Amino acid sequence: MSEDRTPDRTPPVGTPPTGEPRLTTRRTARRRLPRHVLLALPLAVAGLLSLLVSGNVLRPFERVTVIEARMASKSDYFKDPEVERLLLEHGIRVDIHRLGSRGVATQSLTGMDVVFPSGQPAARLILNRQNRSVRSVRPFVSPLVLGTFRDYAKTLVTAGVATPQPTADGSPTLYYNLDMTRFQKLLDGADDPDDPKDGRGPEADTWNGIGFDDMTGGERSNTGRVLVRTSSVCESNAAGTYLSLLSFVANGNRTPGTGDRAAVRRLAAEIKPLINLQGMWADEQADSYFSDLGESISPVSLIYEHQYLAHQTAHHDKHDRQDTDRVLLYPTPYALTEPQLIALSGEGDRLVRVMQEDDRLRRRAIELGFRVRFSGEDGTSEQLNAHLERHGIQVPTPNRDQTKVYEPALEVLEEIIDHVGNCPPPVKDAP
Repeated sequence: MSEDRTPDRTPPVGTPPTGEPRLTTRRTARRRLPRHVLLALPLAVAGLLSLLVSGNVLRPFERVTVIEARMASKSDYFKDPEVERLLLEHGIRVDIHRLGSRGVATQSLTGMDVVFPSGQPAARLILNRQNRSVRSVRPFVSPLVLGTFRDYAKTLVTAGVATPQPTADGSPTLYYNLDMTRFQKLLDGADDPDDPKDGRGPEADTWNGIGFDDMTGGERSNTGRVLVRTSSVCESNAAGTYLSLLSFVANGNRTPGTGDRAAVRRLAAEIKPLINLQGMWADEQADSYFSDLGESISPVSLIYEHQYLAHQTAHHDKHDRQDTDRVLLYPTPYALTEPQLIALSGEGDRLVRVMQEDDRLRRRAIELGFRVRFSGEDGTSEQLNAHLERHGIQVPTPNRDQTKVYEPALEVLEEIIDHVGNCPPPVKDAP
């Protein structure tokens, strides 16, 4: 009987296996977010929630309206980064075209949405050219002042022309009151036989002639004329307002009237040398005055108060002290300028409404040195003074003599300006 044998099922060497294959998996490490990303994540979530709450989450996707604007020194306000940010919240960006205020008023306004002349004479010229009802606002005011340097201010004090304003702690003052009637006599270049401080002969009405070299102990000398550097009366509101101030003083502290045109022309001829001797510069005075070479450019410059106060605030924030080299002369009688934002289109109307309604824009104007108008309350000076005190800046003291210069009628002022400046005729817009 044959023996049962079980077949050998072992595959020959080299034969591939026929069993069911096994699947294997490879473990991979889970990728973790970097630590700095984890730390920043709560801040990103908080920022998103803030945008959701404020309604600004879609702001980057909203349409921004570009408003074409023409203005002079008040462009400082619209170029301020905080003002730009606040306007962007309203979907507005202002594209500024720089030109003197009277230049704005006398040249073509085609293509402009708004204009912002620095004073009322230019504003009236613009409004007289409109053939539709326009929206406008006067958001703030700024006194006209003379920027100078301490040694020159002290020389004017010695000459009996200026008076220092007191300080609470006896420190050097930043502000002086200027007697314009006496100061104007220093601008004519002629001897005053009744005033020994006016200078004599070739030194009449020169800085050394009124004691500058004596006041500095001989360390410095200036044989130049006592003059105020202004911009062009044909282009600038500041220069036109200064011309009104000179006219007012020369007319016995009275506003020149319209009744006697021959008297107006005689008055213009009288004050013309006080302007023409200065060369009729047309650049921005404040830029030169606050530059490192400001004292070399001109001892006295015509500027606005807000420009000086903004400079002092920025200087104190940067250096933790006031700029005591530069000081202000407040003329008596005084001239107050009232800038007026005038809309020339629907887009311009929108900007005027925002300026009227957004309290944050008014508060920022105070921080930039303006005296802001508040509806229903007299906050013009109080809030500005509080801002200056918070920033360690001396607060100017109102002069007891509150005589205010009232500008002459528009046709009278225009005649004086044209006579003094030999101005070109205005440009008319195409019909």
